[in-house]
Amino acid sequence: MRRLWGRLTSVNVQKAVWGLDEAGLAYERIEAGGAHGVVNDPAYRALNPNGLVPTLEEDGFVLWESNAILRYLAATVPALALPEAPRARAHAEQWIDWQSTSFTPAMRDAFWQLFRSADPDHALVAESLKRSEGMAAILERHLADRAYVAGDRFGIADIALGCAAHRWLNLPAERAERPALRRWYDSIAARPGAARALGEPVG
Repeated sequence: MRRLWGRLTSVNVQKAVWGLDEAGLAYERIEAGGAHGVVNDPAYRALNPNGLVPTLEEDGFVLWESNAILRYLAATVPALALPEAPRARAHAEQWIDWQSTSFTPAMRDAFWQLFRSADPDHALVAESLKRSEGMAAILERHLADRAYVAGDRFGIADIALGCAAHRWLNLPAERAERPALRRWYDSIAARPGAARALGEPVG
């Protein structure tokens, strides 16, 4: 029995959902986090002491942290396997970590102010958008001459960054045009495995 705890409005849950769907694995998703609560219940904290989502539960095995879940799927599902060559693998790992340490944090204030605040702090939004544009420019340059983030085939780096790009491209704000980023995003967002993860309105 495989369960994934978390709400689809969470970018981190979206990554896990996309990974599981891309892998073709059956699972039950249980709403948790945000308005759904659950994450502070003792039973949930026994699974994930951080009280965050997502959490993957699989036949007694429990794993939290969205990128750790993606790496686990890559290690167990051949279609999502990371490159075997150490340098190519490190390259993929680099971009997966960059999503969580640079791109997503840069847009966090803009997202929260524009979608979750009744009285947005426009100075915070402007600063967050400025930082995010810098991250988007890095990704644009990287994708200018390649179809996927790491290597010549789709992988978990595309899932991690695809969910971040989905949020970025759907912020109600002006953005610089990034044709390579848009071309890549449109391509991976059209994959059947992306349908559930990217199908909900951003917010």
